Amino acid sequence: MRRVVITGAGTINALGQSVPETLKAMREGRCGIGPLDIRDVDRLTVQIGAQIKDYAETDRFNRQQIALYDRFTQFALIAAEEAIAQSGISFQGELAQRAGVVMGTSGGGLSTQDENYRAVYEEGKNRVHPFVVPKLMNNAAASHVSMQYNLQGPSFTVATACASSNHAMGQAFSMIRSGLADVMVTGGSESMLCFGGVKAWEGLRVMSRDACRPFSATRNGMVQGEGAGMFVFEEYERAKARGAEILAEVAGFAMSSDAADIVMPSKKGAARAIAGALKDGGIATERVGYINAHGTGTAANDKTECAAVADVFGHHANDLMMSSTKSMHGHLIGGTGAVELLACIMALRDGIIAPTIGYEEPDPECALDVVPNEAREAQIEVAMSNAFAFGGLNAVLALTNA
Repeated sequence: MRRVVITGAGTINALGQSVPETLKAMREGRCGIGPLDIRDVDRLTVQIGAQIKDYAETDRFNRQQIALYDRFTQFALIAAEEAIAQSGISFQGELAQRAGVVMGTSGGGLSTQDENYRAVYEEGKNRVHPFVVPKLMNNAAASHVSMQYNLQGPSFTVATACASSNHAMGQAFSMIRSGLADVMVTGGSESMLCFGGVKAWEGLRVMSRDACRPFSATRNGMVQGEGAGMFVFEEYERAKARGAEILAEVAGFAMSSDAADIVMPSKKGAARAIAGALKDGGIATERVGYINAHGTGTAANDKTECAAVADVFGHHANDLMMSSTKSMHGHLIGGTGAVELLACIMALRDGIIAPTIGYEEPDPECALDVVPNEAREAQIEVAMSNAFAFGGLNAVLALTNA
């Protein structure tokens, strides 16, 4: 079983359009949630989101590219460019054939779908652009990343709702560890902040109209975000031999299915995934110092997740730190785990634990150290990232310093 490390990271989200900007915002406990600026926002009950501001696609892409790239694909390409540049890898020759891309997304080209449904049903048009299908398909971002960087190995997209990114990164990790690939570009991207995307989530009645306050007794729901996080996963000996900067080691991964309910989370299913990631990495519970929680800010998720952590870690649950950065960058659905992995890397490398902002009042059912409102300095050995999706699909990653 080969070791796997992270040698590049990239992102664009409501907190920043690069990794340094994002980590600075996390350290400062900055909130990226605000009023939505989208078409027909006045028809929405929920009018807030973690939207990327000061972003113009024409500054990044030419007209031909924009015709092919939905917003979620644009975000993936921007994040991948930063990650691959940091890694210093050029994918040529045999390496290109042993490198691929696994991405997570839930909605894929939802903005493209929304625009074209409007064109056909509202505006009465009988024709749409010939590139609509390749623009909206869920694998579009993964395909364009593979073409942009000559990634000729295993490449595909994972769609498991809010766990998509963690599942994708877990697959990339497994491929390198087993010898199927040497380098993988992996992460997730999502752009659901269009009228149809927000309206659909409104129907679930799990959305907050004012703020995301995970674990606080005053929480009243989740807030959608958008963006992407991308990473370069690499076999350890290869990275070491070329003198690459190693950001962290991916030490363990596990996934589970609740097999219970389509929307309600299960403590047992979540606990199996957390415990499985520890077992996979040979990690004792006492070594874990920080968990980036799924932490959506809904009553069902937060108390279930806290109960699962308490079950797995026992008395040590009172000693570890667990925060939800969704309070800052919102819930990126299929892209959320990728952006949240940055907080785990920051905790390991810099000794800075990102806070749960918006925390107002303790909840007896969430009685863990949720690092309320302000970042904290702490030296940790192991960080974990939780993702628990609708459909009862769970995926947990464990990271250490290499």
